[in-house]
Amino acid sequence: MEIRVIGGLAVRLGGTSLALGTPKQQLVLAMLALHVDRLVTMDELVDELWPEDPPRSAVPNVRTYAANLRRSLNSVVDERVAVVREQGGYRLVVDENRIDLHRLAAGWRDARNLADRGRPAEAAPLLAEVIEAWPGPLLAGLPLGPHLMARREAVERDRQLAVELLGELRLRTDRADLALPLLRAHASRHPLREPAQVLLMRALIRSDDLSGALAVYQAAHDALAQQLGVPPGPELERLRRAALDARRTRRRTGGGRAVGGSTGSHPDGDRGANWLPRVVTDFVGRREVVDRMLDEIAAGDEAGPVVRVIDGMAGCGKTTLAVHLAKRLADRFPGGQLFIDLGGHAQGAPVHPASALVTLLRQLGLSAGRIPGDLPERIEMWRREIALRKVVVVLDNAADSAQVEPLLPIAGRAVVLVTSRRRLLALTERPPVSLSVLSEPDALALLRALVGERRVEADPDGASEVVHICGGLPLAIRLAGTRLAHRPAWSMSDMVRRLAGKPAFLPRLQAEARTVVEAFAASYEPLGDLAKRVFRSFGLAAGNHLDTAMVGALTGLPLDQAAELVDELVDRHLVEEIADGRYRLHDLMRQYAYELSLQADSAPARKAAVEGLLDHLLHSVVVASASIEEKRLVDLHLRLKAPLRPDLLPARLPGDLEWLEEQRLNLAALVRQATREGHEALAWRLARAAWRFFYMRSYFDDISATHGEGLVAARRTRDRHAVALMHNYLASACVRTGAYQEASAHLHEVVSIRAKLGDVEGTDRARVNLGVLYWLTGRIRESLDINQAAVRANALDSLPVLPNLGLTLRFLGRYDESMAVHRLHLFVARIRGDQFHMCNALGHLGGVRYRLGQNAQAERLLRASLALRDRTGNGYARAEILSDLAGTYRQLGRHAEALRHHDAAIEAAADSGERHVQAEARNELAVTLRVVGRQEESAAMFRQALDIATRIAHPYEQARALSGIAEHLANTEPEEARRYRQRALAIFDWMDVPEKDEIRRLLAETVSGPT
Repeated sequence: MEIRVIGGLAVRLGGTSLALGTPKQQLVLAMLALHVDRLVTMDELVDELWPEDPPRSAVPNVRTYAANLRRSLNSVVDERVAVVREQGGYRLVVDENRIDLHRLAAGWRDARNLADRGRPAEAAPLLAEVIEAWPGPLLAGLPLGPHLMARREAVERDRQLAVELLGELRLRTDRADLALPLLRAHASRHPLREPAQVLLMRALIRSDDLSGALAVYQAAHDALAQQLGVPPGPELERLRRAALDARRTRRRTGGGRAVGGSTGSHPDGDRGANWLPRVVTDFVGRREVVDRMLDEIAAGDEAGPVVRVIDGMAGCGKTTLAVHLAKRLADRFPGGQLFIDLGGHAQGAPVHPASALVTLLRQLGLSAGRIPGDLPERIEMWRREIALRKVVVVLDNAADSAQVEPLLPIAGRAVVLVTSRRRLLALTERPPVSLSVLSEPDALALLRALVGERRVEADPDGASEVVHICGGLPLAIRLAGTRLAHRPAWSMSDMVRRLAGKPAFLPRLQAEARTVVEAFAASYEPLGDLAKRVFRSFGLAAGNHLDTAMVGALTGLPLDQAAELVDELVDRHLVEEIADGRYRLHDLMRQYAYELSLQADSAPARKAAVEGLLDHLLHSVVVASASIEEKRLVDLHLRLKAPLRPDLLPARLPGDLEWLEEQRLNLAALVRQATREGHEALAWRLARAAWRFFYMRSYFDDISATHGEGLVAARRTRDRHAVALMHNYLASACVRTGAYQEASAHLHEVVSIRAKLGDVEGTDRARVNLGVLYWLTGRIRESLDINQAAVRANALDSLPVLPNLGLTLRFLGRYDESMAVHRLHLFVARIRGDQFHMCNALGHLGGVRYRLGQNAQAERLLRASLALRDRTGNGYARAEILSDLAGTYRQLGRHAEALRHHDAAIEAAADSGERHVQAEARNELAVTLRVVGRQEESAAMFRQALDIATRIAHPYEQARALSGIAEHLANTEPEEARRYRQRALAIFDWMDVPEKDEIRRLLAETVSGPT
């Protein structure tokens, strides 16, 4: 017999629970059990049961409750347990070890004594047992009075101290990996408890997760400030400084370049990455606006995220002001400075919020595989991540409020600066900061900064006339001043005459641009013919920047000459250099360049220029992707002609994936431009050339966008080979994001087209891809038939087919056959020296051994696969290998290693972006958690796996999760468990996999109830 007071009140007799009566009757038993073998007076009982206004019948009622309890206990429990009536009250006579709280308290005391005597290795496992047996608050679910409520709080404090002591012991014994899960949950439940946050920060720092430690500090800081009005204590501050120092040291000694399409530098020190474009060094004026905005941001900082909108006409300095403010705020917001041009008024469509979120999350350092495919989930991730950081975000050139709203934080302490030509009133309660043109004093100050004080003072009237003609627009003044700086012999009046003689505007430019075009023309007209052509060419290219080789391809100029002419344009402020060797135009300047090209260049010349750029970019992508692509397939698919400009290709390095990262947004824009401007053959080829990079980096949105455009282009040219290619690679993105139905439609199109073309190899390859899809969607027998047919036909390279066949056989429980196929795969890979396939074959062999319970062989094979992956940089299927290795360690009884590898598997699955692998990794972790007795965490993990698998319609992992949940419910809710098992059996039966036999056996063992 056992009396339980932790969690809900219960008296357990073998496998059954004793009925305890009404809540007040249960409170009587609770009072007696918590004061075992001690007289509990009638007054104490009445006060506990009726703390406010006891009825006249209170005493008789207590006597009735006690008598009922005595009868219940006497009827089923031996004489050593009794409710005894004594003078003035009642006593419970029982061995205190039969009451769970007393046993836990004894274990807690013993563990504490061991720790005090310097024996942490002995104390930790004892304390872990105590905490595992402490599932919830004292007497959960009962309406407690004052005495029991005080006791509940005291017991809860003891549990907090026990968890924190165990965390401390784990850290003392260098087991931060075991401390982290415990402390994460504890700190989350008690956000205002500083010792919990301190321990979690220590564990994260010990695990080298410095960003995580700083995020914990920030969350604690905000919670303490908002709820208690106090700052963090000295220990939290000390750990924050330690984390910042460690991060600074790591960056100095080996910090790499931040990922994502950077447009700025990444400074060392204790700040996050700086993605701001290069700023002007001579920022002048706007002092009142700058001071007011900085004061407003400081005043609103503590209350949550701050959003400020800056609007105004083109060229008035909105971006310059926003970037200047972001620089000024960097010290107060050390989490980083993010920047994205939303393209609201550029050529082509504005940046979609989904695409913008990918860029912003990448700037925060998240791998693309972690970023969800659905817009609502992407928004949720962005808001969750930004809430943990003190960052400044510049959302430049917004089209409208609908574009910006998904990008705004709702919690945390970020500052968001939005610029737009439109007045966006819906984004914030504060009115936008509307920039007018510069006042004459500020305009003259800018002119002085550009040409020098002496020249302005020598002709003050002329200087005033220059800024007047420029309309007070900073962009126009900068252009005019730059031209003056290049002509030291000119006076201000000379410049006035030249400006006044230019046409007011080009016909297609908006009215708001007319005042600035005079300055544009004054800077453009003096250029030589070649420099003019280079400037006009910038207006022809979509995308967000050009590098020097791309300019050479666009203009037909040699690389050195193109570089010299671009430098001249930069010197004259017609072109911005946003990073070393990368250039762009202000969107108004781009429109001006495009209008000039329409007037000066013939349509064939413009089309030839764009073709030259696209051809160069296509060949450049092929070169840069050489280390990750199979040359035979690239040649087969693209059927490339010789490059138009082979002299420019030495600027590209094979395997330069960072160059591809920089071109990511350009690629999507230029594929779209190629499709729409009559370069269809280049459009689909450029999409296919970029596929492998997009796929490896998990840029599935980019695959869908580029190959969707490529499909339009291929259909327009009636090139069925190209149409099939585009369908095939659109299917790859659908598979990776769990859109299996769309993937199936694409692949069936490929099979149909290849068959009509008489392309046997292409048809078989498409069918093999379809076999992978069948395997993912539970059609195992069909997948087996396809793969067996492909191997028998010997029409394809066997290396990609053999692993699919072996995995299918493994799922069907045909382990000996699966082993034979994977051995053949390994043999062929070794003969060819193909390390990618050697990694995979070793991992698959280890996976079969693990499922056969041959753990020593499984560990050896799986570790060999991981080692070869680490040596070759092959991250494919890493999550599955880690998950199988964790399961192997579980079967070997090495639970700590198992849990560590499960965490690594879940991390790798998140990085890969493969949802079915994320479900598999969670199902495997759930099994291990159940084995080590962490039942609640195990059930929660099975439910997470079920949620993921259900979303993507992955039946096998769905059924595994349903079966796991049933196992947890079997003792407490047998009918619910039966329903879960029936759902799992229906799936396993449909798939015809061996797991069905075990589920059927379990169902047969249970007594059938109503369904």
